[in-house]
Amino acid sequence: MNCRTILLPLAMLSAAAALPARAANDDKVPYWASVDAEIANLRVGPGDSYRIDWVYTRPHLPVKVLRREGPWRLVEDPDGSKGWMRDLLLSRQRAGIVKDGGLIEMHAQGSSGSPMLWRVEPGVVGLIGECKDGWCPFDTDGHKGFVREEQLWGTGAP
Repeated sequence: MNCRTILLPLAMLSAAAALPARAANDDKVPYWASVDAEIANLRVGPGDSYRIDWVYTRPHLPVKVLRREGPWRLVEDPDGSKGWMRDLLLSRQRAGIVKDGGLIEMHAQGSSGSPMLWRVEPGVVGLIGECKDGWCPFDTDGHKGFVREEQLWGTGAP
């Protein structure tokens, strides 16, 4: 018996053992997601036969996934509207939206003492990275910097 004959079954066994753990982790709700389509319908129920309540035309809009039912996800948007969206229209890429309350500052580093790069208005959507010490990396259409975590909807525990 050569080394390949032994390693291949071991690799397959390891991969099979990892699948249930990943699937179980993917089932945990709530979690943050973002709209991953140019047009995404929010329906009143989990199926194509249900009425469309909202049509989103804003890629990367953050949503909170509250429940799973087959390929459908019950989501809540930043305004608090809830409805059902197909999983294919969502991404696990984290995003945030600037909360109401006036312009916020985007800094070069995660510190109020670092240079301010831009002022960002409420409603601006951007991709976020891992937030540390109250600051989140924020990328809105290639304008990259750091903003205070509490100024974004889509951060913290879902």
